[in-house]
Amino acid sequence: MKTKPALRWAYLKSRPRALRLAAAALVATAMFALAAGVLCEFGVSGLARKTFVFYDVSSGRSIVEERMIRRSGSLERDVARYVEEALVGPASPGFAPLLPRGTRLLSLLHRDGTVFADVSGDALAQSEEGRGAFEGFRTLRSGLGRNFPEIREARFFVDGRAAFASGFRDGP
Repeated sequence: MKTKPALRWAYLKSRPRALRLAAAALVATAMFALAAGVLCEFGVSGLARKTFVFYDVSSGRSIVEERMIRRSGSLERDVARYVEEALVGPASPGFAPLLPRGTRLLSLLHRDGTVFADVSGDALAQSEEGRGAFEGFRTLRSGLGRNFPEIREARFFVDGRAAFASGFRDGP
């Protein structure tokens, strides 16, 4: 026996429990749709957790920070975002950046497991924290290998000139 929509609504109004159940079902359906949208956003092209290593200025010990970086769908762009984020430096005061503040990523290319990254000349400036450029590039290379298993080698350039070309082969 089929009922008309107006009759069904009248029936639900006369039954408070049935109305509450219908409302609960509607809310549950909306929450499920929202959760599915969130999972799709973060699971497919959303955010990825990456680790960064910086140094404690007072003790010189390494510290690890985790950050969420938006995925792009392109390994090359994701690696460039990682390097740019690493160049920004640590979030906490008292920790030293890998390279002197102001260092910028000029270009990045990924080919056959090798990353070619060119950074600005600020990378060679004297660091306030006393760390050298070689140590900073070495730590950055290690972070690339840890966060991107596809990368087997990194070659760094400062204003287009090779920097430590032979110092970063054979893994992190």
